[in-house]
Amino acid sequence: MYILVINPGSTSTKIAVYDDSKPMLLRSIQHTPEDLSQFEEITDQFGFRKQIVINELKRMNVPFDFAAVIGRGGLAKPVAGGVYEINQKMLDDTRSAIHKHACDLGCIIAYEIAKDIPGCRSFIADPGVVDELNDYARISGSPLMNRICIWHALNQRAIARRFANEIGKEYEDLNLIICHLGGGISIAAHEHGRAVDANNALDGEGPFSPERAGSLPAADLVRLCFSGKYTEAQLLKRIAGQAGLNAHLGTNNMKELEKRIEEGDEHVKLIVDAMIYHTAKNIAAESAVLCGKIDAILLTGGLARSQYIIKRLRQRIDFLAPTYCYPGEDEMEALANNAWEVLQGRREAKVYE
Repeated sequence: MYILVINPGSTSTKIAVYDDSKPMLLRSIQHTPEDLSQFEEITDQFGFRKQIVINELKRMNVPFDFAAVIGRGGLAKPVAGGVYEINQKMLDDTRSAIHKHACDLGCIIAYEIAKDIPGCRSFIADPGVVDELNDYARISGSPLMNRICIWHALNQRAIARRFANEIGKEYEDLNLIICHLGGGISIAAHEHGRAVDANNALDGEGPFSPERAGSLPAADLVRLCFSGKYTEAQLLKRIAGQAGLNAHLGTNNMKELEKRIEEGDEHVKLIVDAMIYHTAKNIAAESAVLCGKIDAILLTGGLARSQYIIKRLRQRIDFLAPTYCYPGEDEMEALANNAWEVLQGRREAKVYE
């Protein structure tokens, strides 16, 4: 059975074809700022990205006889973890969601491609809005707003299962703190197979990152909102996109920043070290969620390739528990495996309601 995997990111669209659980093709198609600037909203990119996927498959002479198409899930609304069959309600909710990210396009493209293939099913799995928080974890200091989590659920769970398999245990038997270091930084406490605490790594909580502001001084933010200097859209960009390293240093390219540090740029070093400091502090905070009973800390994501970051993070967190590093992400394989298990009858796809 052939499975097509579609994973849209902010500046790329990754596609893969699996024969059952074996990879046959993996491509990452990059999009320039000029490519995407013509679209006002992220969902407006649907036709452009769908056609790129189709063109690439045709260019590689891949036959359109997939048993399933699975996309990276979007940010429609909080759901339990698992595999979901895409339906019209999911598509409607995705298009009207408050939080916007390129991953929203995953389920829309997957559904549209699958519907034209006889017998083909379409899925998403472990979207970034998976919510398994303890009830008290949702309570903030104001009844006007609850804490929400938007995090790298798919990759974190894939890395957790990979680690558990490597040590001969089940994910459900372990207590883990997992930190995904990417354009956004998500940190979650996994207690016996549930992510009982996680931050909103998209637009408002946790450490700052290459593209996100993370937690900000609340009163100062309110004053800025009423200063008349910025529109709502401009301020939202200052929280996610034109924030973090991008805002401080004009780039989110860690290789470039490491080079500048090596050349003696003390300001760059200060900002990058501050990001590492706040990340370590947030990792340590999750140890209280697990009452100090931590089997391991797992570091993953693109920034986990940076020895500069990993070395300095470990200096601050190694005392908590054994720390393991899994650079990059396992999202494509995780998506394919989720679809394959449903097709094999090993898992049941959930209904999005």
